[in-house]
Amino acid sequence: MNATNTTELMNTLGSQAKAASALMARANAATKLKALRGLAALLRANVAPLQLENAKDLERARAAGLAEPMVDRLKLTPQVIETCAQGCEQLAAMPDIIGEISGLKQMPSGIRVGQMRVPIGVFGMIYESRPNVTIEAASLSIKSGNAAILRGGSEAIDSNRALAALVQQALAEAGLPLEAVQLVPTTDRAAVGQLITMPQYVDVIIPRGGKGLIERISAEAKVPVIKHLDGNCHTYVDDPCDVAMAVKVADNAKTQKYSPCNATESLLVARSVAAEFLPQIGAIYAAKGVEMRCCPEARTVLSKVAGAQLKDATEQDWSEEYLAPVISVKVVGGLDEAIAHINHYSSHHTEAIITRDHMHAQRFLREVDSSSVMVNASTRFADGFEYGLGAEIGISTDKFHARGPVGVEGLTSLKYVVLGEGETRG
Repeated sequence: MNATNTTELMNTLGSQAKAASALMARANAATKLKALRGLAALLRANVAPLQLENAKDLERARAAGLAEPMVDRLKLTPQVIETCAQGCEQLAAMPDIIGEISGLKQMPSGIRVGQMRVPIGVFGMIYESRPNVTIEAASLSIKSGNAAILRGGSEAIDSNRALAALVQQALAEAGLPLEAVQLVPTTDRAAVGQLITMPQYVDVIIPRGGKGLIERISAEAKVPVIKHLDGNCHTYVDDPCDVAMAVKVADNAKTQKYSPCNATESLLVARSVAAEFLPQIGAIYAAKGVEMRCCPEARTVLSKVAGAQLKDATEQDWSEEYLAPVISVKVVGGLDEAIAHINHYSSHHTEAIITRDHMHAQRFLREVDSSSVMVNASTRFADGFEYGLGAEIGISTDKFHARGPVGVEGLTSLKYVVLGEGETRG
């Protein structure tokens, strides 16, 4: 597709989305409910056709030499499709927050002032590999009364087209505009450059993928971006703590799954509990094949653990998102040093403290500058579904607008509403 055609295509998608967003903003809760439940039913009724389309993507990916873990992320198994359908139903069952007025207060002048929750308008979603994101984004778009332009990865184009066709069928059957959710039909990279520079049509961009993709979009976008670049998450084992709890949580936070952005990548341990805690967690990590990159003090303690894979940590290790069975380990003097280390090296995603000291917990919650901060819980809980958001479109480490897992509320805005009975200002 040449540049002129790509520009024309993206302008058409943009103007159609803008027009559809006005209709979506005034759609009532029952209509959106019908669309979401209809989409769930269509997904379940089309497992075989979806897998046929998905097979084309899988075949192309393997022929191109894509690594098997990456191929795995492309798969639309019956279980993945069922999870998508359940996600639609969970969103349908949640209260509709659009049009809600909160904080209504009577002013001395007689007017009443509050804030109404409204859709953002049009969001652009740019994502890689997993085709189930098409359904997550579409369903959140419908629930929040927005319009969406979706640009999936070229490696999943056939799967995404098949899923987007079902979304549009569900919209049509509910009496909503087809253009409320549009998939960019071309794999031309120029389409992404166009999508992120159309402020006349697009209100926000949400990239979901590797650090390279997100850095490029953040640098080039002329539209606000909701993003997180990486997840260098920390678990800090405090003094005093329940050591058995600390071992259980530090194990889960690292090893339950290595690839998510909320897995712990760096373990900080208070000096006074290191001799008791580190050999226990070290033995578990050794048994599971987790390499530990240690400060000198941590390495001395862990060197006594049979089978431990130990390396000296470099300065880079304190900032690293491994997404693999590797963790950095540092012994710190206590809470102050832990907080300072986290705020310096963290990617501001998710941090946890394991402690029995209430004041330490409160300080950690207040002073650690991340989008999710936890006490006595695994960082793996940083997830829209686990937070009761029904679904998430991504996790934001920005401070403006949305922060943390972004669900329906993160795709909305607030406007002030004033209710009067003829009051005039003196």
